[in-house]
Amino acid sequence: MALDCSPDPLLVALGHKARCGHVGTVRGKTLAEGEGWRAVDYICTCGPADTAFEERHPMTSVSLVLAGIFACRSRHGLSLLAPGSLFLGTAGEPYECSHAHGEGDRCLSFQFAPELFESIAEDVGARRTGFGRDNLPPLRAFASLAMQALAAIGRPPELEEVAHGLAAAAVRVGGEGRGREPSASARHHRRIAEVLRHLAGHIGEGHTVAGLARLAAMSPYHFLRTFKIVTGTTPHQWLLRARLRAAAQRLAAGGERITDIALEVGFEDLSNFVRSFRAEFGLSPRAYRAAA
Repeated sequence: MALDCSPDPLLVALGHKARCGHVGTVRGKTLAEGEGWRAVDYICTCGPADTAFEERHPMTSVSLVLAGIFACRSRHGLSLLAPGSLFLGTAGEPYECSHAHGEGDRCLSFQFAPELFESIAEDVGARRTGFGRDNLPPLRAFASLAMQALAAIGRPPELEEVAHGLAAAAVRVGGEGRGREPSASARHHRRIAEVLRHLAGHIGEGHTVAGLARLAAMSPYHFLRTFKIVTGTTPHQWLLRARLRAAAQRLAAGGERITDIALEVGFEDLSNFVRSFRAEFGLSPRAYRAAA
């Protein structure tokens, strides 16, 4: 499960854009493909100055957001996606992506021919094959699969297994048949995006609801309600899972002491870290590192 330690492709692409003065682009690199499926690494360098664009794809997709924050407008409304989220796309349905709240994003997209995705949906007992929403927040239901997907970027033969597992998890959690989700305004999306960028850049620090609410220029109650509407989770849960993902990457990448990793990603004691990590990934940190 060792992770790729080469330079961040998104940062490299954004640096090239800045040096050359280019407009934002979206480039995809196919990592692996087979009968009715493929895995594509998308790097987008669009920012606030770039025009939003509409897309429509012939394949159904489940995309893991690896970096960046962007907005998506679809038949389900306006959504904000951040690292750890799943971006869901139903074959043939249009959606529009924009980057009013920041520059660039990177997604690992698993794409399926409609007939293959229909068979996956049937296998998990879904009544319909489409999605009832265009995104899912970081959830425990696919935490391990998300880390497997990240680790498999450098090992293409493993991506097919991850693709099917992530698609099945997405269908179980985000399938059709749910009521319409509460919505938030574009102004609220901008404020929550600022908070998400702050949290992502300071995951090892302590945060209070009052402090985050001030950053969003909201009352604590309004902030908590809006954060949950926009991200699908609470600030505490979002930060906890960001810390656990960061810890998992560091465990798989090197020989740092587990206690040091726990403290640096924001846990105050080792026992709480071990308990949270096991609940999220089904393994203790030591066993996770051994598996890597």
